[in-house]
This record gives sequence, structure tokens and C-alpha cells, in this order.
Amino acid sequence: MPLFKPAYIETSKKGLLSEKIEKAYEILKSCTLCPRRCKVDRLSGETGICKTGKKAYVSSFNSHFGEEDPLVGTHGSGTIFFTHCNLLCIFCQNYDISHLGHGEQISNEKLARIMLNLQNAGCHNINFVTPSHVVPQILSAVEIAVDNGLSVPLVYNTGGYDRVETLKLLEGVFDIYMPDFKFWNHEIAKTVCDAEDYPEVARKALVEMHRQVGDLITDESGIARRGLLVRHLVLPHGLAGTRELMRFIVNKISSNTYVNIMPQYRPCGRASELKELSDYLSQEDYKTALQAAREEGVERLDSRKRRFMFL
Repeated sequence: MPLFKPAYIETSKKGLLSEKIEKAYEILKSCTLCPRRCKVDRLSGETGICKTGKKAYVSSFNSHFGEEDPLVGTHGSGTIFFTHCNLLCIFCQNYDISHLGHGEQISNEKLARIMLNLQNAGCHNINFVTPSHVVPQILSAVEIAVDNGLSVPLVYNTGGYDRVETLKLLEGVFDIYMPDFKFWNHEIAKTVCDAEDYPEVARKALVEMHRQVGDLITDESGIARRGLLVRHLVLPHGLAGTRELMRFIVNKISSNTYVNIMPQYRPCGRASELKELSDYLSQEDYKTALQAAREEGVERLDSRKRRFMFL
């Protein structure tokens, strides 16, 4: 296999990365970066749904071994967890980060140093968790980091609530997209995260991501180099609409899409506000979701052994 070179290296050499950064920061003057379209002037310190102004907040960063095998390898995925969120699901398992804002405001220069430190620690990639509201800051940090030797793939690890227009700014920068595909039903999306348009937005976002990077490609060691990896958290009582989501993936994206059907739902945050979400995920619900994915024709299901207890 030819030596892998991340897309952002060539994009930076051509001067295109600087252009993307300029366009991204222009959006922050009346922010429409994500589908919320708050239209606040984040460059002047105003904040909207994501409670983030000009600078990003980071809650933690580390070599993470709990991600999918193609990301983890032997040295882990270099995860950077951003504080705040543009989706704000009431059952979020990182509620203290997404809703309560636990984290530290950092400069783009410091973000670049974090990326380089993770690479130097041997991480196979830099994995940006909840990045949708801090795209300009990420792009700026990448430009700084690439000038200082950054050379591993970048992972856009998102809730799936992303505007296609913003994703187009990321073309030629991110080699790996890892979106959640959360809900099929508009009413559930409205109840759970006050985003009735989530199903439509996520569908368009996934199509755009796949257009940019295609199906997941791994090297001879099984490490992800480029492509789309979709996550789907199974909710109790079939609330997520797993079968419909899997059917869309097969028919509108690719049956060869790498999909992780995740069983680790537990009632966190404000989940008790919806009776059905107050329950832990049952083994039967998870098996039904897996069966639906297979029946709809998903060919690449994540097959790691799960270390948890169904209740």
C-alpha cells in the first residue's frame, strides 16, 4: 500500500487551508455554522446555543482506547473532547461537558500543541469529539500544527447535526468522518434535543461526508486511513428508528459503510423527562437493532466484544 499522506497536507501547501479559515471565521460574525443558525457575533463574544464565542473550550484530551478498532489500533485514538454542543440531547452521557460546560477555554496555538502531543504519543489519528460548533478554531489549529509536523489523519467525530455548507469547508482537511446517526423520527428529535429537523439534516450530512471520503479504508494493520464510519446508539423501545436509519445508509450511501451499532445507552442527564428513556437498554432491544441492520443489508458491522451488563 502506498505511503499514506493526510489530505490536509496538500490542501495547506496549495494555500487552500488559509482560505477555508478565512471563510469559517467570517461565518462567526453572524453565526450560521450549524443548523441552529443563532446568528450571533461570536467574534465579539456573543454566544448562542453552543455557548462558545471566538475561542474553543476543551474538557480533556488523551490516547483513547474505547473507540472503534480501526481508530484505536495499538496506540489509541488521540481524542480531544470539546466542551459544549450544538445538539444537547437530554440523555447525553457527557452531560457535564455538553450541558454544564466543564472545560477550559484555549487558544488555537494550544489546540495545535495538543494535537502534536497526541501524535508524538503514538496516536494513530487526531479525533475531534463534538467539533460542529468549533470548525474555524479547528481549521486554524490544523494550519499551525501542519507547519510543525502534523501527519496523522483527522477524525470528525460529530453528533450528525451539521450543515452541508460547513462540511464543504472541511473537504480536503478531514480524511475520516465519524458521525452519529441518532434518530429517524422528527418528533423524537424534537423531544430529545429540540431539533425537529435532525433526521433530514443528518441524512444530508452523511451523504456529503461520504461524497468527500467514500467508504472506510484501512491499512495492512487494520488502521483507518480514510472514509466514513457511522455510529448509531440504540435507544430503549426502538425510539431511534434503527431499521429506517440502516435502510437509508444502504440505499442512499453504501452497503459497505462501516457501522457501529452501539448498546451502551443508560439514562443520564435529563433522560427521566421521557418515560421510555428512563429505562436501561434491554438485551432484546439491542439484538433487534443488530438484526434490523443485517436484514437491511449493512455489510460492515463493528464486531468488538462489549464489556457491559444489560439490565
